[in-house]
Amino acid sequence: MSRSNRILPIQDVLETLNPFKVKKQRLMNYNPATGPLTRKPAPCEKITIFNYSTTHFEEVSLNGGEVEAIFKHINSENVVWINVDGINRQTVHRICGELGVHILLEDDIMSIGQRAKMDEIGEHLFCLLPMMYFNAESCTVDQEQVSVVLGKNFVISFQDDAERDVFNHVRDKLRINNSRIRSVGADYLCYSLIDTIVDSYYQIIEKLGERIELMEDAVQHQPNTRAQARINFLRKELLLFKRAIAPVRELVNGFLKSDSELLEERTTKYFKDVYDHIVQANDLAENYRDMILNIQDLYHTQINLKMNEIMKVLAVVTTLMAPLTFIAGIYGMNFENMPELRTRNGYYYTLGFMLLMLIGMILFFRKKRWF
Repeated sequence: MSRSNRILPIQDVLETLNPFKVKKQRLMNYNPATGPLTRKPAPCEKITIFNYSTTHFEEVSLNGGEVEAIFKHINSENVVWINVDGINRQTVHRICGELGVHILLEDDIMSIGQRAKMDEIGEHLFCLLPMMYFNAESCTVDQEQVSVVLGKNFVISFQDDAERDVFNHVRDKLRINNSRIRSVGADYLCYSLIDTIVDSYYQIIEKLGERIELMEDAVQHQPNTRAQARINFLRKELLLFKRAIAPVRELVNGFLKSDSELLEERTTKYFKDVYDHIVQANDLAENYRDMILNIQDLYHTQINLKMNEIMKVLAVVTTLMAPLTFIAGIYGMNFENMPELRTRNGYYYTLGFMLLMLIGMILFFRKKRWF
């Protein structure tokens, strides 16, 4: 990114980075000992089915109440992707029960606030990871929990938000005849979903990076308390983001080490590529964390410099006024035996001497480059 493209007027930066909006997330947003046992039912539920092979493609959209219609699309010949937007316990239970998904995996799907992980139970591979979004209005990082179940010739994905996701790229590929994704198995579809989520992290990193760099420019021009609040706000968002994506590396590594028959050997190299991406994403997040710390140091340095300039001006003024105050104090005494008090034009001589002394001290300070 070129510097010319990222520099904005400082006022625009201040309006863009608004740390005073109330956030719904917390740094530690889940405690399994005190957290809710069940999630609230989703107000909107949508089920999309992609049934495909090299020569066949079918896309079907269903409502939450039409769960029974899902199972007629599952067969041993084609690959089926069942995407559930909006999670309700009844729907999850019926789908998992029909397809033989273990009850422990069903509980993980219904849980909230979990860290990314990968499990292999029975005939299914399961992974849970965060899908991240950047809210441009509040400059916050939103996330939702995504669960993916890989079975023989089928993949089930569960999402919280029925209005948004990052899977459109995968859907577009499935709609193209003779595309690679339609010529391989369900394990490649599972890889594609995970890879798409991981790649979306880079968009979040880029957005946070832009605002961190803008914040650096703003701190140099306006090192005030609002700038400090924005630095802390961005640091918290970056911490939330890094904490969410850090376990994804272990998740992908689980696929690399798995001996499951559901994963073909040729798919392993693709998961290796995802692993490299998530490692790089973690490194970038760590680099931006260091940048935030450097900006904090820059802020304190700017504040100290500003304070030093103020103290320097006050010290110079005090030094200039001290001799003048001394002279004025001497001749302000009321002793009777002070010959200078009766000197004709003594007032003007004293003022002139004080002025010459002031000018001389200013010239001396300038010569010494004290200001």
